[in-house]
Amino acid sequence: MRVALFITCLADQFYAEAGVAAVKLLRALGVEVDFPQGQTCCGQPAFNAGYWEEARPLAKRTLEVFAEAEYVVLPSGSCASMVRNHYPELLPGNREALAMAEKTYELSQFLVRVLGVEKLGEGLKGRKVAYHHGCHALRELGVREEPLLLLQNAGAEILPWEAWEECCGFGGLFSVKLPEVSLAMADRKLATLPEAEVLTSTDAGCLLHLSGRMGKKGKNLRVAPLATLLWEAYAG
Repeated sequence: MRVALFITCLADQFYAEAGVAAVKLLRALGVEVDFPQGQTCCGQPAFNAGYWEEARPLAKRTLEVFAEAEYVVLPSGSCASMVRNHYPELLPGNREALAMAEKTYELSQFLVRVLGVEKLGEGLKGRKVAYHHGCHALRELGVREEPLLLLQNAGAEILPWEAWEECCGFGGLFSVKLPEVSLAMADRKLATLPEAEVLTSTDAGCLLHLSGRMGKKGKNLRVAPLATLLWEAYAG
């Protein structure tokens, strides 16, 4: 099986270890991993802002770069959702867009649904984890149980969190256009955050937003992308 890793902009710039972890994990599970060098932004920021004409060249570029991939895997629920759910909308009638949508997966989704992997190891034994359900992964991809299953089967304790399915307030451009509302949503999340050892999610944007707000409040908590924790689960 051959997989092409789509690193995404935020992971590339802020959480590069997530991409490294994803490659290590997939290769350890017997998957051949490629990293197409020509990849760029998927076009989601322009698309969400209503600039569809500007988003289309980025989408078409992505289709070209990943045309030969058997599967495309991303350490990001939001960008995976952009490709799966919105490329066919952005490029109606485009066969390549439909084909890429069908073969694109968020990492935990790929591990469980395609590879059939539910247990990676016991490297997270006893670790207290707070899991944030990013909006795109949860509501657009339907990724809810896969990350929890992999974390729990690696020995992690997923702590009860009243607001774990609530939006963190990032929302890409939303946090720029309505910063007061965005910060209030983040504060609501953090006010209910349990005493965990690590906070994780499928989405780098959510983690950046919440970790930045925690820094402002002087709260010291490790924040790690899901891909990083899944590699730690396997590697022990």
